[in-house]
Amino acid sequence: MLQKPRGTRDFLPDEMERRRLIERRMRDAVRRWGYREVGTPDFEHLELFTMKSGEGIIQEMYVFEDKGGRKMTLRPEVTAAVLRMYVNEGKVLPKPIRWCYFADCFRYERPQKGRYRQFWQFGVELIGADTASADAEVIMLADEALRSSGVTFDLHVGNLAPMKHLLSDLSTGDQRMIMAYLDKHDPEGLKAALVEKGLTHLSEPLAALSECRTVPEVFEIAGDVPERARIEETFDLLDSQNINYRPDFGIARGLDYYTGMVFEGFARNLGAENQILGGGTYRLAHLFGGDDVASCGFAIGFDRVMVSIGDFPLAPGTVVGVVCTPDARKRALEVARAFRDAGVRTEVDLMQRGMGAQLSHAAKTADFAVVLGKREVEAGTVTLKDLHSGEQQERSLEEAIAEVARHGNR
Repeated sequence: MLQKPRGTRDFLPDEMERRRLIERRMRDAVRRWGYREVGTPDFEHLELFTMKSGEGIIQEMYVFEDKGGRKMTLRPEVTAAVLRMYVNEGKVLPKPIRWCYFADCFRYERPQKGRYRQFWQFGVELIGADTASADAEVIMLADEALRSSGVTFDLHVGNLAPMKHLLSDLSTGDQRMIMAYLDKHDPEGLKAALVEKGLTHLSEPLAALSECRTVPEVFEIAGDVPERARIEETFDLLDSQNINYRPDFGIARGLDYYTGMVFEGFARNLGAENQILGGGTYRLAHLFGGDDVASCGFAIGFDRVMVSIGDFPLAPGTVVGVVCTPDARKRALEVARAFRDAGVRTEVDLMQRGMGAQLSHAAKTADFAVVLGKREVEAGTVTLKDLHSGEQQERSLEEAIAEVARHGNR
């Protein structure tokens, strides 16, 4: 028996309905802020992602050659594809550009709960605004999108400028090495690397920076960094809107292109794989031949959000089962269409069962049975049976539809 590929999942109807519900809530949240949905191809040129993240990412990707010998890959994330689309299609659009997306991504990783080889991201990109207000908007929007889903989470907000200021005298390679250890939350590895490089004098300020819980503390450690005014304004805007967050200037974010503000969200009820949100400011378009435009965005790990939320009861929808004799089948299709046109989920027997078997099946799957025999066809009526109470009555089709609608969701 063939099985699904490792790291992928099948979704049965109840789970798909839950996913669509949460997805719809997130879409509605960002739409109210003026973000409109875009879509990009499932596969792109490999170079799009290696230009952004380096050759090392290849081992984590699904890479292949097409029939023309071009190196392609299934997208491992969406931001690069959206910025490529901006360079191709959107440079002349009025700024700022507010775009959102919901898309599946693919990474060749060791599967575990909350980490899959095919996974979904929900995110936004704000392109062309280089201000504290833009930074604050994206953070506030991320907070609203997560809250709309019902997930319980902690939001951490920081900025890379103070950390980069501490490391400004180091080589680019040493800076990346230190940022990588910080991003992985590997204090032992960082300590060993600082000893090896003769940089132990940085151990204390880096640790202190990570432990800061107020903005003034940050500048006591890092000094008066050039971005101070923007950082203070961003946090002041968040506070003015009562956003529940924790200042966290230990956030490093491993992707090289982040330039300033960064933030992360963590589900409270998950284990080690509890990060469900990541974002910040970046400059990426120029790598793809575009202008050096400021951008800010975030991506939500939709699958981890769903794991965190868990199963929850779905709002029941009223179901009507049409039961008919063989000579009433054409009328049954007309009746079913009328109920469907009224917005009622309606099912017709396809198994050529007898009336008794049809009623028995309807009792397992429906709330009402609409019975059609010779008498009902000739009279232009239906017999409506409430499968919960057992009550039934012959009515006109219009009266039957109104009666079902009156009961609402069962």
